[in-house]
Amino acid sequence: MDCRPGCGACCIAPSISTLDKPAGVPCRHLTLDLRCAVFGRAERPACCSGLRPAAEMCGNNRAEALDWLAKLEEATA
Repeated sequence: MDCRPGCGACCIAPSISTLDKPAGVPCRHLTLDLRCAVFGRAERPACCSGLRPAAEMCGNNRAEALDWLAKLEEATA
């Protein structure tokens, strides 16, 4: 499965401790078109590189992805 264009849910919903990014706040590397500015580069956090799109996580649309990831964040906080 590939990332959904214009989604960015995985860069918004979860916290990213290596970047001091709280949950629900867009990552500082998220571009205006909702793409990762450091994708494929060494400075991309390992937790981001390890996260792969999956039907369960991504759902049918961006809203479902944001909801699923927010619930996961809540359950693991």
